[in-house]
Amino acid sequence: MKIGIIGLGDIARKAYLPVLTQWPDLELVFCTRNEDTLQQLARTHRIQDAVTDYRGLVAQGVDGVMIHSATSSHFDIARFFLNQGIAVFVDKPLTDNYEQCETLYELAEEKQCPLFLGFNRRYLPLIKPYLSDASVTEGKKLLGLKWQKHRLNLPGDTRTFVFDDFIHALDSVNLSGQVSENDLHIVTQSHQGKLARLDVEWQLDGVIFQASMNRLNGVTAEQVTINYENLTCHFDSLATGKQWNEGREQALVLPDWTPMLDSKGFTAMTAHWLEVVASGKMEASLVTRNLNTHYLAEVICQKVKL
Repeated sequence: MKIGIIGLGDIARKAYLPVLTQWPDLELVFCTRNEDTLQQLARTHRIQDAVTDYRGLVAQGVDGVMIHSATSSHFDIARFFLNQGIAVFVDKPLTDNYEQCETLYELAEEKQCPLFLGFNRRYLPLIKPYLSDASVTEGKKLLGLKWQKHRLNLPGDTRTFVFDDFIHALDSVNLSGQVSENDLHIVTQSHQGKLARLDVEWQLDGVIFQASMNRLNGVTAEQVTINYENLTCHFDSLATGKQWNEGREQALVLPDWTPMLDSKGFTAMTAHWLEVVASGKMEASLVTRNLNTHYLAEVICQKVKL
């Protein structure tokens, strides 16, 4: 299988290349506009083929492409490869405009070509077992899910705040992918004319879902709390946690020597993506959730008034 990697910035180098370059039977083609960066990384990772123009990947015979470039470029690049019938992976967000998201998924449907989104938190090995069945764990009913993703001193533009960052927390609690804009309760705080805090909550089938981001937090941090009937799980930084079941406490940890990118979900997500490329198909439920998360992000942007 041959995969083109478009955009070789920080996230690609830290989160994806260490996984992809070790994957068996996978051939990579690098693509970035910066010739020096392209040649340097190609040498470092022993990549034979590299191009500066993403359109040149078609001639390389790639089976799929992974887009890690700036959000503003996602729409044009994804549309180009979908029109070529080539499977596409896009780092979240797909775009920062819901109308464009719909357009791309309509094109993917027309071309019968997978359009996969990179939400690594869906694959966290420590947390996923507690959310695989969103109704019952150990015979207990789910009552609430709260995902907090906070940053230090980083208020920002509403659309960038929501689509480029808050969307992680939003998608992580959007388990059903079927939330209506009328379900949302939105609370905000601003700081010097910029969005500083955003809390979004809804209730679905009796379960309370909460996504929160404070960009004036004392420290960059991420916490997840899952409540079942008399059972609570709390995770810090997605790598360690505790469970309290009927008053009994238990530490939740991954096995020793679990690689960092495994613990952050990138390895499992990559495996899923490559399965999609190989089969040429993606689950309809994934499309539904991807669109619904971006739809909710658009609704939030429209409703937030600083």
